[in-house]
Amino acid sequence: MSPTGRIDHDKREAVLSGTAASDFALRFGRPPRWIVAAPGRVNLIGDHTDYSGGLVLPMAIERYTVIAAAPAVAGAGRRLQLYSAAVNQSVDIPLDSPPSVGEPSWANYARGVVAGFLARGQVLPALDALVVSDVPLGGGLSSSAALEVALATLLETALGQPMDVAEKARLCREAEHEYARVPCGIMDQLISAMGNETGALLIDCRTGQTQAVPFADPTVSLLIANSEVRHSLGAGAYALRRSDCIEAARALGVPELGQANPAMVQAAEAKLPGVLYRRARHVVTENERARAAAQAFAAGDWRTAGALMYESHRSLRDDFEVSSPELDTLVELARDIGESDGVFGARMTGGGFGGCTVTLVATDRASAVGTRLADGYRQRHERALTWFIARPSRGAHVIQG
Repeated sequence: MSPTGRIDHDKREAVLSGTAASDFALRFGRPPRWIVAAPGRVNLIGDHTDYSGGLVLPMAIERYTVIAAAPAVAGAGRRLQLYSAAVNQSVDIPLDSPPSVGEPSWANYARGVVAGFLARGQVLPALDALVVSDVPLGGGLSSSAALEVALATLLETALGQPMDVAEKARLCREAEHEYARVPCGIMDQLISAMGNETGALLIDCRTGQTQAVPFADPTVSLLIANSEVRHSLGAGAYALRRSDCIEAARALGVPELGQANPAMVQAAEAKLPGVLYRRARHVVTENERARAAAQAFAAGDWRTAGALMYESHRSLRDDFEVSSPELDTLVELARDIGESDGVFGARMTGGGFGGCTVTLVATDRASAVGTRLADGYRQRHERALTWFIARPSRGAHVIQG
């Protein structure tokens, strides 16, 4: 399926959970009581609209963050000891009062989740936990949301008190806002919590309403190409884009840009500063594209879906200015390969400034397309490309316990 001989999707979770269990036993000297998993996601279309109350079309993918855990040994104190295999670091997070933001920065996502449970009146048990993940870090596939949702799933399981899935997503978004300082929308946490194997979800981020969008045609696949340029949404540019959207909505007289439409934005071009006009134009046209793409995916109209993906990338590149030279190259290479050789469309996915592209491909051409993308990318940027085929996955769940 890919040039790196990756494990078949149906074995991936089992391998990760087995690794988490064995590593936990080696580190803590006893087997885990609980093992939970939460997936990353690819957004098919609808980026930088969720925090404006717009429409998004994400799909949970078979890349997971897995946490193995057990009650802490007697006398260990009231804390969550959390070890990350990805960075080979361990942190102790206090459970008697809201933890403080601090170093290492990756642990702030976990601190925020703990704080969310404490704010809801929960008395958390002391735990030892170990995290493994194959969701690429900084790749725009929501590794942070997968960690948040996996930890929330562990805590609700340890408490024996299942949480409403939408409330769990809101708690995890609060963690991202207050502890990671990323003013994201609800998309990443919601799809990680409630994804399913049948396809994507069209999410109205203003109302929280969701609509299943099937993606089960075996002749068509999604190819995720990782530029290996890591993005950091906490670096300021993401927050600036959200600030632009708030200012544009205020100028248009709507609570959120998701409640505006293309005609309204077009009519206000003269009174909106150029940057705000472009930001608003992206959001309202991206909402239209997300709605149309959901219909195209459901109908198996891959040519229309692909054209909408190309349009989305142009808008993200030119109006919202969140692409990068590497992402642009991958989309251009995909377009050059074209439908005759198996490519229907491509776009950057996620927050941008690096990360991944998603390409809609004919399944029988996927390996050849991946190889051509990797060769062209290496020639232009002297950088290796990794890629894999994504299929829909179920959301967060308990593997053991």
